[in-house]
Amino acid sequence: MSLETHTVRLPEFVDDRPVGRFQYGVIGLCGLVMFLDGFDTQAISYAAPHIAKEWGLTSAVLGPVFSSALVGLMIGYLALSPLSDRFGHRRMIIVATAAFAVCTLGAVWAGGVEELMVLRFLTGLGLRAAAPSCVALTGEFSPKRLRATFVLVIYCGFSLGFVVAGLVAGWLIPAHGWRSVFWVGALLPLALVPLLVLFLPESPVHLIRRGADRERIAGVFRRIDPSLPGEPAFAAPAEDTGRRAALSSLFTRHRVLGTALLWFVFAINLGEFYALQSWLPTMLTDLGHAMSTVVAATTLTTVGGIAAAFVTGPAMDRLGAYRTLGVFYLAGAVFVAATGLAFGAPLWLLMTANFLAGCAISGGQKSLIALAAVFYPASIRSTGVGWALGIGRVGGILGPIVVGGALAAQWSARGIFLAMAVPVLAAGLAVLFLHRRYAEEAPT
Repeated sequence: MSLETHTVRLPEFVDDRPVGRFQYGVIGLCGLVMFLDGFDTQAISYAAPHIAKEWGLTSAVLGPVFSSALVGLMIGYLALSPLSDRFGHRRMIIVATAAFAVCTLGAVWAGGVEELMVLRFLTGLGLRAAAPSCVALTGEFSPKRLRATFVLVIYCGFSLGFVVAGLVAGWLIPAHGWRSVFWVGALLPLALVPLLVLFLPESPVHLIRRGADRERIAGVFRRIDPSLPGEPAFAAPAEDTGRRAALSSLFTRHRVLGTALLWFVFAINLGEFYALQSWLPTMLTDLGHAMSTVVAATTLTTVGGIAAAFVTGPAMDRLGAYRTLGVFYLAGAVFVAATGLAFGAPLWLLMTANFLAGCAISGGQKSLIALAAVFYPASIRSTGVGWALGIGRVGGILGPIVVGGALAAQWSARGIFLAMAVPVLAAGLAVLFLHRRYAEEAPT
């Protein structure tokens, strides 16, 4: 075959080669963006009590600030993630990172609730415009055999951002005030932007679809394999949908059932996650546990999610993404129910059950994002992941409301957790149905 007729095809080019330093660099940069995303998302929670005290407000008055951020997150997922498939993942990541950094910096000089609410809304837009693009770009530079693992790795960066935000807030706020946390949350992503400009590549699929200069495309491929010969032609994945609007591609006759089931599972998982994060401290406090126990138990849910990723990621790649996650959710239903039964048990048993429930709920969320990255082809991956997270946010809003209603109706903590196990069971069955319908047709 002559050099001129040699064709480089995606995703086979990435799938057939070992993961190199360049790809690890891409994944590392996406992981850093996700880490800062998590830090900025959580920072307001630690700053809020101090803002209320300085401005002479009740904590309830800051409710709209949290709500505005959630609205921004949802719109960012639904409205902005499709732009990544249109304008390129690299450009979206850079612009979104700079945007949420600037808006976070603006919060340093906020003088009132209305101003802070607008800034948090805009910050939410930037935060959630970046995440689906990071997932999509990571998936594109990962071989199929490791795709779920690498997506889980960068999403662990998001959870680590949550944890570090608490550590930094505990260190800085007493000495330097609440604004210091926003300084850190703004300056770190601003410092990352030049590195993204210099070292983050554009999506090869996007370049091929948009008819970019052949040398520019070849430059990306040669950073993966310097031995790439001559002046090859380039072919996008067979399922590429460049001529179809990315959003409508989620609802093709072949894909509509899978999209609907993914949204269903995302809504369940996010509903469970936010219900757990919102009400577990209250439940434990009402049962007379010390604050140190409450903090430790709540933190264990995040730690459990990170720990689970080290198991589910490789299992999804080796044993199949659908089967692994389906079985994981079925086990998770048992763990959530066991947490309810453990409320009257010795503390060590309650902590163990809570850790395992965190593995199922927080770890399940990360694994579900990896499943979405497997389900959708590269050409619509950002849109597919973004819309699944956006629609799932409806569950995240309803979950705490439903549990709050159950508490108001005098449900016990044990009864609530036993009830929460049922939707997790339904999620497991839905994923196993996806396995039966789509596992043999997993896109590239």
